[in-house]
Amino acid sequence: MTKNLDSQLDSSTSIDNSGIVKPASELYSIFSQVEILEMIHALEFRRELPLKYFYKGRGAKIWDSFYLKFIIPNWYRRSNVEINLLKDNFEYINHNFPNNSKLNIIDVGSGNSYPVKEFVSKLNKLGRVNKYIALDISEELLNISKNNFQKWFPSIKLISDTIDIENSCIPKILLKNEDNLKEGNIHNVIFLLGVTIGNLHNRSHALKNLKNSMNEKDLLVFTNEIGCNSKWDGLVRGGCYYHAKQIYEWVKNTFAIKSEDCELIRKYDSQIDSVVANIKFSRDYTINFKFMDVDKTIKISSGEEITIWRHHKYEIPELTQEIEQAGLKLIHYKTNKYSSHIMAICSVDG
Repeated sequence: MTKNLDSQLDSSTSIDNSGIVKPASELYSIFSQVEILEMIHALEFRRELPLKYFYKGRGAKIWDSFYLKFIIPNWYRRSNVEINLLKDNFEYINHNFPNNSKLNIIDVGSGNSYPVKEFVSKLNKLGRVNKYIALDISEELLNISKNNFQKWFPSIKLISDTIDIENSCIPKILLKNEDNLKEGNIHNVIFLLGVTIGNLHNRSHALKNLKNSMNEKDLLVFTNEIGCNSKWDGLVRGGCYYHAKQIYEWVKNTFAIKSEDCELIRKYDSQIDSVVANIKFSRDYTINFKFMDVDKTIKISSGEEITIWRHHKYEIPELTQEIEQAGLKLIHYKTNKYSSHIMAICSVDG
C-alpha cells in the first residue's frame, strides 16, 4: 500500500526545497470549504489533522481494508470483539422494546456496515426491522455500506446520508416514518460502533448531539476500549499500527512532505489523555492553503509534531460521568472477557 500511495502523488502538488509546500488539488476536491477551514484551524491551534477526515476519499478504502482484517477469524483471534459484544447484548436490546414495535437501526459512522450485519440479521428474522439508516462523514464509505447492506438485506429499506456527529445532530427528516405504522410503535436504536467515540476530538459534543437526536424510549449503543491510557505498554497494534501508518503515507503525499523530513511517532499524550500517532518534523515546513478566497499559511518548525491519529480509552467512572454530562443515562453495559472493550447502552436521562 505504501509503495502504491507514493506512486500516486498528485502532479499538481508543489514541492519546494525551501520547505514551502502546497497541498495536492485532491485535498480541495475531497473536502468542502467548511471542512478545509476546520482542518486549517485544527492544524494551526491544536497541531492536529482531525482523524475523522481520513475516512474520506481514498481513506474509505484504507478503512474498509483495515476493518476487514478484524472480522476474519485466525489462530489468535477467533472472532471480532465488537460483533461478540453485540451478540451478547442482543436480548437486552431486543427486549427493551414492546414485542409489537418495529425498530429503526441508525448506524452512525457506519463504515462498511459489517459490525451490525449479524445483529440486523437476527432482528430481521423476528420481523422487527423498520429501516436501516447509514450515516457517515464519508460518502465513499457510505457507498461501500450501501453495496454491502443491499446485498445482505435486499428487502430492508435503506437510507444513507453524510453527517459529522461532532458538529450536528441526526436530521429529524431521516427518522420520519413514511409507512402506516403509528409513531408510538416505532423506536430508534442508534449505534456508534468501531470504538469511534475514543477517536473524536470532542467526545462531549458528539454525545450531546446524539442525545439531542433521541426520543424518550430510544437507545444509544456505543463501544470503546476501557482502561488507563497512561498505562499504554508501548506496543503498537490495531488502528495505532495499520490505520495510522496508512494515514501517515496519505498525509506525506497530499501535503508534499518528504519522507526524509519526518517520522511517525506513536506515544501517550498526557495533555489529551490519549494514545496518539504524530508526524514529527525534522526541518521547517510552510504549508500554503490556497482555494477560493482563502489564502492561509501554516508554519511548522523542526522538532514539532502534528497529531494524525488519536484514541482515548475510558475508565468506567469517567465514561459514566461523560454520559451523564451529555444528558444521557447509562442503563446497561457489558465488557468482553478480557475487560478491554465495553458496550454501553444509554437512554435519555429524564
